[in-house]
Amino acid sequence: MSRSRRKVPVRLARRVRQQACNRCGYCLSSETLIGAAMEIEHLIPHALGGQTIEENLWLSCRRCNEFKGAQTHALDPETAEHFALFDPRQQIWDKHFRWSEDGASVIGIASTGRATVVALRLNHPVIVTTRRLWVSVGWWPPGE
Repeated sequence: MSRSRRKVPVRLARRVRQQACNRCGYCLSSETLIGAAMEIEHLIPHALGGQTIEENLWLSCRRCNEFKGAQTHALDPETAEHFALFDPRQQIWDKHFRWSEDGASVIGIASTGRATVVALRLNHPVIVTTRRLWVSVGWWPPGE
């Protein structure tokens, strides 16, 4: 699909950014903390027929968005069954995830959460190391 068809209208992008509080719906990193703008993500990707409408859009950091790609489902490592990935627009983060005791890792507490942690590599060693630094200066984990 051409780049121009993927463009999100400015007013719509502004509404989505406001709804998401300028932070990634998956890892909860904020634009301010990572020093980069969040991307408008299609929950159901264009490649799978997802539309550029408010109900199908949310914010994602580049890292989470790239790992998600066109995925909508992933394997839960505990049950070995496929589950839909976490939908930050429709689902509550705390019902599917929690932070590890040290605040550096995302723990999936439900099948959707576990599948999302694996698919989006939410505990990749590089980001876990970065979160440990954020924790050490009191910037992490994020509060509501």
